[in-house]
Amino acid sequence: MRYFIKLAYNGTNYHGWQYQPNASSVQETLNKAVSVVLNSEVNLMGAGRTDTGVHAKEMFAHFDFETPFEIQSIVHKLNSYLPKDIVIYDIIRVHNDAHARFDATKRTYEYHINTFKDAFLQDGSWYFHQELDIDLMNEASKLLFDHIDFQCFSKVNTDVNTFDCTIFEAHWTRGAAKQDNNNLVFTISANRFLRNMVRAIVGTLVYVGLHKITLADFEAIIKGKDRDKAGFSVPAHGLYLTKIDYDYLQQIA
Repeated sequence: MRYFIKLAYNGTNYHGWQYQPNASSVQETLNKAVSVVLNSEVNLMGAGRTDTGVHAKEMFAHFDFETPFEIQSIVHKLNSYLPKDIVIYDIIRVHNDAHARFDATKRTYEYHINTFKDAFLQDGSWYFHQELDIDLMNEASKLLFDHIDFQCFSKVNTDVNTFDCTIFEAHWTRGAAKQDNNNLVFTISANRFLRNMVRAIVGTLVYVGLHKITLADFEAIIKGKDRDKAGFSVPAHGLYLTKIDYDYLQQIA
């Protein structure tokens, strides 16, 4: 029987989702916990890879297990066993061909910037003190919808068959309340993302917000397909995977 496990994690102490032989990963930590609690070796397949230091407010992974179990009891045991920076929300029985990675129809990320130094945000938001033109950054974000090839925002030497992605949503928001006015959030949704893509997009949009490049420059960067021409990659600790959509989980996720 195949199950989806819905979880979240603070990525500060992990070298990303995927197992690495000489570093701590979320996948390895979760594999160990599920195997111990179910008293059988279990290997989880994640919905995607998050890089070192990146967080996930919603992540899915799937695993197979032959013997039925009481879901809420296992969820409780896993949360008791796992470290405090990983939480299990639910375990969902799915059809045996369901795949956490390949069946995802949309993924959503947020990037968080705080423009005023805050001791309580240092691990979950990038402190950037310079003034940014959010309106202009939103105009640039709209240009992403006109393109599908985002090689310019991809990590070089990555093993992919295509650089094509369909972007559904991309915009900046500022905290509405007075006390949140220093918090900026970039939200972006797509059918798939390339390695380092969101952080490179944000870094390039920051150049737009600083008036270092124009809207025409931004579009030329996309058309040029050259990573060296795009902006810097912003720090990982401000990035969150916030939602993963599956057609067959819409009613219960």
